[in-house]
Amino acid sequence: MTDYLNPDKLYPDDISRRIDTPPGFDSRRGDMSGPAIITQGMFTSRSDLWETPQWLFDQLDAVWGFSLDVCAVPENAKCKHFITPEMDALRDDIYWHGTCWMNPPYGRQIGLWVKKAYESAQRGATVVCLLPARTDTAWWHDYCMKGSITFLRGRLKFGDSKNSAPFPSAVVIFRGGAI
Repeated sequence: MTDYLNPDKLYPDDISRRIDTPPGFDSRRGDMSGPAIITQGMFTSRSDLWETPQWLFDQLDAVWGFSLDVCAVPENAKCKHFITPEMDALRDDIYWHGTCWMNPPYGRQIGLWVKKAYESAQRGATVVCLLPARTDTAWWHDYCMKGSITFLRGRLKFGDSKNSAPFPSAVVIFRGGAI
C-alpha cells in the first residue's frame, strides 16, 4: 500500500511547507551554477547518521507506540530500549521484537538494514522505518515494495540542521506477520 501523508496531520503548524531552493540553484537555467563546494555538499555527507526529527518521531510513536530503537547512539535514542552500533543490530543473534523504530545509517549498508527490518517482520516484529526514498535501488524494490510506503511531502530537516536533506524521505512499515 502506497500513499502520501496528509501534511496537515504530519507537519506541525510552525514548520514551513515551502521548499527553499538550494544555494547556487539558477531557476532560469534549472541547474546548479554555484561553486563546486556547494553542489558537492548537497550530494555527499561527512556522516551517514541523520537524526530523526523529533516532531516526526513523536507523531509516529503516538500511533505505533515504539518499544525498541534498533539504530541508535545514546545521544539520539528515541526509545527507552535501543541498540547501539557496538551491539551490532545486524548480527543474526540480535532479534528485533515488538514495535521497532528504525532510522538506519544512510550509507552503503542501508540495504542490509532494510533487509533485517523485513526479515524481523517475518519473525513477528513490526518495524517502522524512516528511509531516503531511493526508489531506483535494489533494496527498495527487494524489500520496501513489500511493506506499506508513505512518501513524506517536501524534504526533512534532520537533527539540528539548518538545511533540508538533499533527498526525499519515506516511512516504510513492515508489519509483523503481515508479510
